[in-house]
Amino acid sequence: MNPSRSRAGSAVRDFLAGAALMGRGLRLWSTTPRMMFLGVIPALIVGIVYVAGIVVLAVNLAAIAAWATPFAGEWDDPFRSLVRITAALSIAAFAVLLVIATYAALTLAVGEPFYERIWRHVEEQLGGVEGEIETPFWRSVRRGVGDAVRVLALASSIGLAVLLVGFVPVVGPVVAAVLGSIAGGWILALELTRLPFDARGVSAAERRRVLKGTRAKALGFGVTTYLLFLVPLGAVLVMPAAVAGATMLGRNAMEAAASDLGRSRSDRSHAVKRAT
Repeated sequence: MNPSRSRAGSAVRDFLAGAALMGRGLRLWSTTPRMMFLGVIPALIVGIVYVAGIVVLAVNLAAIAAWATPFAGEWDDPFRSLVRITAALSIAAFAVLLVIATYAALTLAVGEPFYERIWRHVEEQLGGVEGEIETPFWRSVRRGVGDAVRVLALASSIGLAVLLVGFVPVVGPVVAAVLGSIAGGWILALELTRLPFDARGVSAAERRRVLKGTRAKALGFGVTTYLLFLVPLGAVLVMPAAVAGATMLGRNAMEAAASDLGRSRSDRSHAVKRAT
């Protein structure tokens, strides 16, 4: 079998497996509805603030697009309209990426007690956390706010690249939307897995390294979550399930990393034995 084809097939399977984790998280609505409903409360509070900002952006999007493309002011239609529609779609793709990434981070920080309850329930269903590291509440909140600031910086830098790509005529907005979904999915996977990693004393930098080891699965989960967040009220209703699915993703990624480390040590041991 062609190795490259085998790797591609494996990546697709992992991506679909990651998407399925969101489905498993959503099933908790049928088994523990009260716990999941409590997770909706902070998501709804933060969502109201974000909706107000989205409405302001939507009302002024045409004016912002015109401001961003002053060179097209003297052009004749349909060229002027095409450029400004392209600009508006690019700005929208940038705004969506920024909104979704920061919404998840801020909602986690605001609703820490609610989402910790969901995380713990999933962990206990899967066998618990060995050697859990307890984090005081206010320290956890400060860490969550710090994560939100880092996510804002990351999403802004990636979003600017998406914005520039979006200005390419005709295909730009489509490419920008796809890139935004991939980038936003990765950011969501990083942010939503904070609770399972923090409980095991894993730093943010190490979290990124571990998730890169299961990148396709992390993207499958993250992109699915990102797309569901685009549905009206989707972010509010899906947020508790996203925390549950991210808990499973975090456990899977850490188990895979431990397995890879074990194999690496075993290979080195065999190599040393052969050498001696």
